[in-house]
Amino acid sequence: MADALANHWVRAGHGVAIGGRDVHKAERLATHLGGSAKPASLRAAAEYGQVMLAALPFGAGARVARELRAVLDGKVLFDCSNPVGPGFRLLTQGGLSAAQQLAPAAPGTHVIKALNLCHEDVWRMSPPIFDGRPLAVPVGGDDETALALVHRLVRHAGCEPVAGGGLERAGLLEATAALFIGLWVGERADAQAIAPPPAYAARPRHEEPEDVDDSLRQEF
Repeated sequence: MADALANHWVRAGHGVAIGGRDVHKAERLATHLGGSAKPASLRAAAEYGQVMLAALPFGAGARVARELRAVLDGKVLFDCSNPVGPGFRLLTQGGLSAAQQLAPAAPGTHVIKALNLCHEDVWRMSPPIFDGRPLAVPVGGDDETALALVHRLVRHAGCEPVAGGGLERAGLLEATAALFIGLWVGERADAQAIAPPPAYAARPRHEEPEDVDDSLRQEF
């Protein structure tokens, strides 16, 4: 994910520091990306910019945020992880979402949930356009300035950001990823086909069809 997404941001002219627990891997990735990309330790990368992508597996994110909490204070940390386990099971079911677990680990940081619904190969597309329409990316968080910054990065990845609600809704994005991954990988199903076009997705109450009987009206 760091490779796929950073490639867009380097091309868009952003300064990018690649921080890694393995410095040699960070050096290789920075060399591969070229341009403004430079390798760094995790701490140096967190100190470098205004926005930090937590491209970490679920379980590692909160620990790293806790270690870097001092340098992350006042910055934007956005999480693209998916807490999905064997059997496409949501590992956070009944508890805090992966993104919400980052917030108390680094209390002064503005946590954003985004870019978690697609495989890295989608983010390698330049740009991700399907049937002539840019990919829409839900972005969730509580701070308007942080949301604006991440919206900009999403656009620079060739996608269209859409409002995903506050951070309390991050669990819905993670659950959606668990559902989609199960459909795509487990069932080989077209997950995109499960939703109707917007015009058919909801009908205002005053436009209910005349043939709906009274018992159904009472239920709704």
